[in-house]
Amino acid sequence: MSTPTAITPTGPVNRRVHAYFAPVNRNTETPTIFDASQAAGFQVSSPPAPWLDLGWLTNFDRKSESKIVGIASGAPSLAQYQVRQTAGATVSCCFEQWTKLTMALAGGAEHMNVLTPASGSAANGSGGAAGGAQPIVLGGATPTTASFLALATANLALYAAGSLVAVDVDYVGQTGFVGSGVSAAYLKSATSVNSDPDYVRRVTFNVARVQQVTATGLQLAQPLLAGVPVTGMKVQPLLGFVDREGGAFIQEWSALFVMYGEQGDAVFFHYPRLQAMEGPTEMASTLQKPLDRVMLSAAFRALPVTDTNDGQQVFCFRTYVPAPFTTI
Repeated sequence: MSTPTAITPTGPVNRRVHAYFAPVNRNTETPTIFDASQAAGFQVSSPPAPWLDLGWLTNFDRKSESKIVGIASGAPSLAQYQVRQTAGATVSCCFEQWTKLTMALAGGAEHMNVLTPASGSAANGSGGAAGGAQPIVLGGATPTTASFLALATANLALYAAGSLVAVDVDYVGQTGFVGSGVSAAYLKSATSVNSDPDYVRRVTFNVARVQQVTATGLQLAQPLLAGVPVTGMKVQPLLGFVDREGGAFIQEWSALFVMYGEQGDAVFFHYPRLQAMEGPTEMASTLQKPLDRVMLSAAFRALPVTDTNDGQQVFCFRTYVPAPFTTI
């Protein structure tokens, strides 16, 4: 058997950058960590849990804000050694897909679900008072799962194949971060949201599309982000999503940007903590006049984490996996 000839390496040649995001536990500021030694070989469309595929990016741009300065002494003053004066990093990009998550990331603040309104509710920019939510049946003959919601027969007529739903608990006065699976908003008091029992479902990321209405419940097109529903969760129909210019909450997520090289190599840019640093902005790209594709512009600031290998405070991990048989 012949030994493959070593290939002289070149710089990575890639077409586009692929994005994956995962939740940060906002109460403990614990990010989702990507360890290339364990997961670098995943398929493009099948990232390891809990990473979410956000598709291909346009105008990906990452910048280092770290500054290294010289410390001088003597006469004449000469630089004797260097220190890192400041450290930081930013990332910007355009999302080609409009989804609940990409809109939230690009919008930066609280991101809301447009819940189906109650009859006669007053008009409001982010949606008026919602109609009631329906309890999810747990422990029935047809079990509820992350992809199937068992409902009472009388409630099935409220839903149709292709419709959207939000699944989460009632708001009962809790403060702090709210939202199952992902921190969707931060509440200081019940009065700030009018003690609205539907508020958690109004902001939750635990949303899905109904693929089919069966005799016993709702078959979802994709699993719920928060997993199998628990006691107290209800389902509620929604029409779409809305974000706002303004608001006090700042989105924070873990991010992974991947450049897949044409020669079999790959570059991974892992930002454990990214916070949004601008409001809703769009960018138009002409497909063929008069058609424009509208993309979501987003910008983020990296926050530090501690690398447990040596205790250093860092903002990003850049990992390069060479192509097979290239010289190193």
